[in-house]
Amino acid sequence: MTKTAVVLFNLGGPDRPEAVRPFLFNLFNDPAIIGLPQPFRWLLAQLISRRRAPVAREIYEHLGGGSPLLPNTEAQARALEQALAAKEDQTGDRTGDQTKVFIAMRYWHPMSDATARAVRDFAPDRVLLLPLYPQFSTTTTGSSVKAWFRAARAAGLTAPTRVLCCYPRDPGFVAEAAALLARSLDQAAAGGQPFRVLFSAHGLPKKIVAAGDPYQWQVEQSTAAVVAALGERAQGLDWLVCYQSRVGPLEWIGPATEDEIRRAGAEGVGVVLVPIAFVSEHSETLVELDIEYRELAEEAAVPLYLRVPTVGAGEAFVSGLAGLVGRASESGTEAPAPAEGRAICPEAFGRCACREAAGA
Repeated sequence: MTKTAVVLFNLGGPDRPEAVRPFLFNLFNDPAIIGLPQPFRWLLAQLISRRRAPVAREIYEHLGGGSPLLPNTEAQARALEQALAAKEDQTGDRTGDQTKVFIAMRYWHPMSDATARAVRDFAPDRVLLLPLYPQFSTTTTGSSVKAWFRAARAAGLTAPTRVLCCYPRDPGFVAEAAALLARSLDQAAAGGQPFRVLFSAHGLPKKIVAAGDPYQWQVEQSTAAVVAALGERAQGLDWLVCYQSRVGPLEWIGPATEDEIRRAGAEGVGVVLVPIAFVSEHSETLVELDIEYRELAEEAAVPLYLRVPTVGAGEAFVSGLAGLVGRASESGTEAPAPAEGRAICPEAFGRCACREAAGA
């Protein structure tokens, strides 16, 4: 019998108002987010978290005082375990192999230290690290992987471990996103007025992308794959990629989602907004997109505003994750593995997980 631990990575979120400030401190004290050396990063994280906590608490008040990200991720974990079990039944596998799915959040509980101890106690023969970020970035998957290996060493977890680093064009993810978008396209078309599809992803400072981070390129790959999956529906479709959640004085990648909403209003065009880089509902979809950007759309006289749901625990998406786990389990290597089994990023993106591992 082979025991496999699958660890789902996600951002995490405060579960109560009192957790907002320490959550923000953990976020801004991450060297992948703020690259200052210590103790300067610690001091800046204290300052930023103190200043931003009141506004963040107001945001989470819309969500009952805390983030729904953990329960949503738990639902995805349960769905993935069921999909993996069903796959074994379909293949007639009766070897007694056991796969258990764990959750490791980056900035709030359950964090990598606690999860690594739980995985160690499970005593797996192998560990597969599966980020719930389809597109790789040093600030998300890269940061989570580093935190995991530190925690695994501290916990004495020595099982062979493989990172499933990205899956921006995975057929399951793409099919789920395209199906959800298609429903909104039908609704928008029924209104008989022109509209534009905005594929919105979380932004990054330009300097991070310039340093070789492949995130923006992978977001564009995801978007192109979803549009292609629409088939005939994509003919004549007005669409573009934009980026949300900008903070601070740095120059960020664009165009900004807010600017594109204003432009749509000026042109009298409706908006169908797709959260292309988020797979779970949380503050940046339920508040930023559903409340703040909707209000902006009303102020900008956007004639139609529809927001497509995240893929969540949708059948096609979860089936795609199960396929990723299955293929990685069959491989004998521990090298980082994108969905397509090889490095997919152009050579210019030297911070790609596969390229960094090859150069290590």
